[in-house]
Amino acid sequence: MAHAPETSSALHGVMAEFDSGQALVDAARQTMAQGFTRVEAYSPVPIEELNDIIHKKRTVLPKLVLGGGLTGMATGFVLQYWASVIEYPMNVGGRPQASWTTFIVPSYELTILFSALTAAIGMALLSGLPQPYHPVFNVERFSMASSDKFFLVIESTDPKFDQRAATEFLKGTGAKGVYDVAE
Repeated sequence: MAHAPETSSALHGVMAEFDSGQALVDAARQTMAQGFTRVEAYSPVPIEELNDIIHKKRTVLPKLVLGGGLTGMATGFVLQYWASVIEYPMNVGGRPQASWTTFIVPSYELTILFSALTAAIGMALLSGLPQPYHPVFNVERFSMASSDKFFLVIESTDPKFDQRAATEFLKGTGAKGVYDVAE
């Protein structure tokens, strides 16, 4: 098991390399059971179990999309009310100027538009995109993450992080290599 030499730059975390997805899942379980909270896994194929193991916290995106949809609906109603009642009122056959039933279809369309835009923009921003650089790219072996290797990183921002202890722990999980990740 290789251990990268100490570097003078800031440390992002410690990375472990595995040969199989199952080994990565097992190591992720052990890591989370050990009490680490700032952990990330990298895999060439989707592994659904990892999301449940590592990312127990759910995203706020659904709440943002709901807020965007409600904002779109309110915008549709307010815009039509302003145009029909305040700015340009017309008496057509004695009908009421503020008839909410006539405002439904445009408001529905704005609800969909605002929800879709909130979902697209929120997804990009919450996932950290665009991200042309990440510290894990500093580890030479990480280039194999897109072909046939699996990686687990314990980040230095973790409250329980100690470089030497994290390195020894990852070596004990059956990792084929353990590397320091420089910022």
